[in-house]
Amino acid sequence: MAIRNIVKRGDPILTKVCKPVESFDQKLAELLDDLKDTLHKAEGLGLAAPQVGILKRVCIVEYEGEQFELVNPVLLKQKGKCVDNEGCLSVEGFRGWVERPKEIEVGYYDRHGKYHTIRAEGYFARVFLHEMDHLDGILFCDKMLRKVTASDYEK
Repeated sequence: MAIRNIVKRGDPILTKVCKPVESFDQKLAELLDDLKDTLHKAEGLGLAAPQVGILKRVCIVEYEGEQFELVNPVLLKQKGKCVDNEGCLSVEGFRGWVERPKEIEVGYYDRHGKYHTIRAEGYFARVFLHEMDHLDGILFCDKMLRKVTASDYEK
């Protein structure tokens, strides 16, 4: 287990589409463990493999005490829309307002190759979608409606 450097906006790796994981092996387990260690140090809600320089369809989400390791995740269903603000460990210095589905269902594999589905709504869904976007080379600022400003917090 190791803490990896988080790639920052401007690095072309963040704009590339990741390749599916084909081997559920020790190398995958080490990547997932490193993502967790790196996420804990950075104090974020999620982290995707391209954010540490690995072009694999792998990400992790930690939300309200629960941890999810997503390998080859796919959005199965979506419903509704909501706008909320987002930030990113790879995009320092600002947050933005982003529209996303309000409710989702995601299918994914765990580190052992076992298939799971999960339903999420609200900000929980947003975290999944944000990390899954990274796997397709999309940053939140690519979808941002506008930047969050100090006046947004005065309301």
